[in-house]
Amino acid sequence: MTTEVVLIELLNYFCSYGSLMRQKTAMIVHRILKNPTIEVVPHSAELFSAGLELYENRLDKGYSLTDCISMQVMRSRGITEVLTQDRYFVQE
Repeated sequence: MTTEVVLIELLNYFCSYGSLMRQKTAMIVHRILKNPTIEVVPHSAELFSAGLELYENRLDKGYSLTDCISMQVMRSRGITEVLTQDRYFVQE
């Protein structure tokens, strides 16, 4: 599973890498969205608020809002494993 916010972050990351990379990244996102084995949690006002609350409660950390939203989704679903190189998930 992933979130729309993570997909937005992925697209944002590659936005300045030229048209070919933008096209390939968009294609990857479309594949993820169409894959029946991957759940994509939609963005919502509630999810934004939950992420913002964690963001505010961890001012001593370098968590991005995307990280905080992902952490809140993981917490609400009892998910303890994450595919990332981001050390913040281990800290949390």
